[in-house]
Amino acid sequence: MKVKSRVQLRKSAKNKLFKSLRSTFGDVIDSISECKLESAMADDFKIIIVDGKVLFFQMGEVSFPTVRGVLELGLDCNVVTVDAGAVKFVVNGADIMCPGIVKVDDGLNEGDLVIIVEETHGKPLAIGRALVPATEMVDRSGKAIKSIHYVGDELWNLEA
Repeated sequence: MKVKSRVQLRKSAKNKLFKSLRSTFGDVIDSISECKLESAMADDFKIIIVDGKVLFFQMGEVSFPTVRGVLELGLDCNVVTVDAGAVKFVVNGADIMCPGIVKVDDGLNEGDLVIIVEETHGKPLAIGRALVPATEMVDRSGKAIKSIHYVGDELWNLEA
């Protein structure tokens, strides 16, 4: 994966990004308000580089943190927690199945981007898109989350 067409974000684009991120993650986003933000393309992903680190990616009009972004900023909303048995599958890019989910943030809807964390230490493992609402994720069968980005994939290893 290579970074192409890297440009610094204009003030208007930066303000729009922060407004969008604040609505989901709150004031924790303000910690990067004085940082240099750049936009770039990396294969199919539009990425946001913050002071040389790939901390966000965009899917359509939605901006969301990468796993590295979750770690750097300490984000803790839109979280789905998986049990220890699911970890090896999640870090290999597998979609998340309902039986492996132990806890879900209230209010998640179908189509929302979510942070997948492991149960023991609460460390982020992946970013995915909810295929069902939060109320249908626990104690059910079938696929609950489509994996988009995970620890160890090309986006994780991307050097900006």
